[in-house]
Amino acid sequence: MVEQSKGKKNFDLALLGWVLGKARPYKALFIWTLFIAIILAPISTIRPYLIKEMVDGYIMVNDLNGLQKMVFIYIGFVLANAILRYFFIYSAALLGQSVIKDLRIQVYKKITGYKLRFFDQTPIGTATTRTINDIEAINLVFEQGVLTILADILAVFAVLGIMLYTSWRLTIICLLTLPFLIIASYIFKEKVKASFQAVRNEISKMNAFLQERISGMRIVQIFNAEKQEMDKFKNINRNYTQANLNAILYYAIFFPVVEFISALALALMIWLGAEAYLVDKVSFGALVAFPIYLNLLFRPVRLLADKFNSLQMGLVAADRVKTVLDANEHIKNYGTKEVEKLAGDIKFENVNFAYDEENFVLNDISFTIKEGETLAIVGSTGSGKSSIINVLNRFYEFQSGEITIGGVDIRKYELLSLRRRISIVLQDVFLFNGNVTDNITLRNDEISLEKVKEAAKTIGADTFIDNMPEGYDQKIMERGNNLSVGQRQLISFVRALVYDPDILILDEATSSIDTETEAIIQYAIEKLIQKRTSIIIAHRLTTIRHADKIMVLDKGNIVEFGTHEELLNKEEGRYRELYDMQFVEQV
Repeated sequence: MVEQSKGKKNFDLALLGWVLGKARPYKALFIWTLFIAIILAPISTIRPYLIKEMVDGYIMVNDLNGLQKMVFIYIGFVLANAILRYFFIYSAALLGQSVIKDLRIQVYKKITGYKLRFFDQTPIGTATTRTINDIEAINLVFEQGVLTILADILAVFAVLGIMLYTSWRLTIICLLTLPFLIIASYIFKEKVKASFQAVRNEISKMNAFLQERISGMRIVQIFNAEKQEMDKFKNINRNYTQANLNAILYYAIFFPVVEFISALALALMIWLGAEAYLVDKVSFGALVAFPIYLNLLFRPVRLLADKFNSLQMGLVAADRVKTVLDANEHIKNYGTKEVEKLAGDIKFENVNFAYDEENFVLNDISFTIKEGETLAIVGSTGSGKSSIINVLNRFYEFQSGEITIGGVDIRKYELLSLRRRISIVLQDVFLFNGNVTDNITLRNDEISLEKVKEAAKTIGADTFIDNMPEGYDQKIMERGNNLSVGQRQLISFVRALVYDPDILILDEATSSIDTETEAIIQYAIEKLIQKRTSIIIAHRLTTIRHADKIMVLDKGNIVEFGTHEELLNKEEGRYRELYDMQFVEQV
C-alpha cells in the first residue's frame, strides 16, 4: 500500500461524490437532514428581527400586552430552533455513523481477500489505521462537513437577507470588515489543512510502529533493545506531537484574529449606527438587534473555515480508504468449478514463480502426486519448499506453467471451494483470543463440538485439552501465549483435521515441538495420510521416512525425486547428505 504523505491540493469533487454515494442506502435520512438544514436557516435568523419588532413596536410605545404576546412567539421560535438543531445534529451523526459502519465492513472484507504479498509489504498498523482511524475520519464529511457547511451557508444568506430588510445602512457598516474575516479564514484553512495531513501521516506511522513492537516485544527484550526502540518511539511521538501543535498554533492565532475583527465590526456598527439613529435614519430596535445579527453572520463565516478543513480531512481519509477498496491486490477468483471433494492427482508442469515478478524462487518445477499418496519435500532454507504450498493454495499467483488437481487447472476452481478442501498445519501457529473450540473451528457453526472432540482424540490432543481447568472452553490468550509450543501445535493440527480435508499439508509442523509431542503427532500423521493426498515439508527426516515419494529442492530447482530407499542409495546425492547430517553424525 502506498502511503500518501500529501493530500490533494485542490478540492476533489469526484471524491466527495464518491463519499456521498456511500450514503445512497440512507437516502431518506440524508434528505431529512438536508430538509432540517433548510428549515433551520430562517428559524435561527428570525429571532433578532423579533427583538427589533418588540423594541420598536411595543417597548417604545409602552404596549406591554402586545409585548407579552411577542415574548411568547419569541420563546416558541427559540424552542423550535433548539429542537430542530437537536434533530439536525443527531441525524447528521446517525448518517455518518451508518456510512462508516458499512465502509468498515467493505474495507475489512476487501483486506481479508488480499493476496499475502500485500501483508508482506504493508505494516499491519497501517492497514489498521485505514480500517479504523481513516474510516472514522470520513464521518467528518457528514457530521461536520457537507450538511453543516450547507446549513451555515444558508444561515449566512438568510441573515444577510433579513439584515438588508431591517436596515441596509447598518448592513453595509457590518460588511466593511467581512473581507478581512474571509481572508483570515482562507489563510487559516490552507495552513490547518497541511497540518492535519501531517497529523494523519504521523498517526499512521505511530500505529504501525506500536503494533509491530508490541507484537515483537519478546524479541525486543531478549536482545535488550528497549532503549533503541524507545528512542525510535520518542522520535515518532515527537513528530506526531509537533504535527498536532502546528494545528493548534493556527487555531490559537486564528480565533483571536476573528474576535478582533468581530469586535471591530461591532464598534463600527455602534459608532456609525448611533449617528444614523440620532438623525432618525435607523430605528432603535434595529440598533439593538444588529449586534445579534452580527454574531449570527460572523459565527458561521468563522466556523466555515474550520468545518471546511474537517471536510477536507475527511476527504483525505476517504482517499486513503478508496485506495484500499480500489486496489487490485486480491487473487482473481474467476474459477467457476465448485466441488465437494478434490479428487485426482496433483500435477505441476513447468511452474515458474517469483514473489516480486523478478527473482524466481521456483524454476521450471514439474512433478506429480498420485491421489492418496504422500509427497515429502526437503531442502535447505530458501530452497522453495513453502513456495510450492503457496502457489498450490493460490495464496500467490505463479507466473507461468500449470498446476492441476484431477486434471483441472486450479485457477478454474472457485477459490473458496479449492481452499476449503485443503488443510495446512504451519510451523508458526497463530491462535486467536478466544477459547479452544473457537480456535479449532474458527467459529464455523457447521462444525460441532462432537466433531472437534473426535478430531482431538484422533491425534491424541484430547488428553491435554481435557486436563485444562475449563476443557474445550479454556480461554486462550492472543497468539496462544498461555500454551506451550507443543500445545499450540496440537491445537493447530486439530484445526486442520476437523475440516476433513482431501489434501493435507504439513509445513514444518513438527520442527518446533518436543520429542514426546512429535511422537503423538507422528502416529496421527501416519494414520491420516492413508486416507488423503498429503504433502509434508520437514527438516526432521524422521517424519518423512514412510512418504511414498520424496522431492529434494535446491535454489528453486528439483535436484532429486524418488523413494526414501532410492534417494538414500545415491552416495553423492543431496538427500543422502542431509540424512547423514541428521543421523550418522549423531551416532
